[in-house]
Amino acid sequence: MPAQLGSCAGIAFPRGTPSATSPVGSLPRSSPGSPVQGTSTGSPVPVSTVRRAPGTSHQGVSVSATVLRALAATVRGAVHLPGQHGCACPAPGAVLADREDAAVVRHGEAVAKAHAPGTDPRELALRTALAAHPALGGVLLPPLRPGPVELHGRPVTLWPYGEPVDPEDPEAAPWEAAARLLARLHRTDPGVLPPGLPAMRGPARAARAVARLRARAAAHPAAPAVLAAWSALPPWARGEAPVPGSALCHGDVHLGQLVRERGGGWVLIDVDDLGTGDPAWDLARPAAWYACGILGPGEWARFLSAYRLAGGPAVPAQGDPWPVLDVPARAVTVQSAALALVKATGADRALDEAEQSLTEACVRMAGLAPGPAGESGTSS
Repeated sequence: MPAQLGSCAGIAFPRGTPSATSPVGSLPRSSPGSPVQGTSTGSPVPVSTVRRAPGTSHQGVSVSATVLRALAATVRGAVHLPGQHGCACPAPGAVLADREDAAVVRHGEAVAKAHAPGTDPRELALRTALAAHPALGGVLLPPLRPGPVELHGRPVTLWPYGEPVDPEDPEAAPWEAAARLLARLHRTDPGVLPPGLPAMRGPARAARAVARLRARAAAHPAAPAVLAAWSALPPWARGEAPVPGSALCHGDVHLGQLVRERGGGWVLIDVDDLGTGDPAWDLARPAAWYACGILGPGEWARFLSAYRLAGGPAVPAQGDPWPVLDVPARAVTVQSAALALVKATGADRALDEAEQSLTEACVRMAGLAPGPAGESGTSS
């Protein structure tokens, strides 16, 4: 699984066509194929105080060396006393992510994250504080500080380091654990939510991906099909109308958003898109991968069954889930395809097999109206 399909640190999943007995709604399926190996690579950051860790997410435009230096100093200060010299911490100053929308630097058992420029600090403070709420213990990784601080014009938060999903062992990917965490998140008591918590930002994230496609890869031969599939979605799925639903949602779920707490189990990380909305959006990426033939039917069945057994409210407890999942899965497919075209254009390379599956799905989606979960903007 290439990292650009969900920032999953290069995890490779077996591809396969969904079984004939498992309907996938109107989102088209691709043919089976061979395993797709991850493509995320790192390159050294020209800063003496930081180093890039193996498997670093380094995609598109990176942040400045000044920000990385400041992050390294901030996270070191969270671990060591002022004036303390000498350090035996693991991974001091290791860059775990370096993207235009986020940078993460580790020092020992702590990480500092610089969030995207333009992030609303008040909304981020609400999201960060919610992650620290006792009711979400064991679901969301709690921060080391209750809120963000400003660093070179970027909001920065501090978190404990958690062990990520092993990219070398895709068969052990924690699909059931992810599903159970989402079910617990979606069942959060509304009384826990702070006043003013914004809507989850999944559709807004998808809209940003399409905007990047228009700005950076509009001339790609596959771009018209991706944009046509986007225009066929209902306005809320394009970030042009309020997001329906009132459940607490993560907003950007993939296996790269799971880590093991020190001495504990799996928890969800990254609260940038946390908020209220339709919980089906949090199931959209694995649903889309399955429908495109990127995720095997066994993994999808494990994920969906675990979510239902845990009482997840996004889909019916029995029966066909696709009337609910169809629109979110389509939107995430377009989002992933748009980013794939941007990255392929920037690297002046052809699409890989998984990226091709996504764009082919968009070709078919452009001629099909979405399912009952929402009315399309246009239809063919």
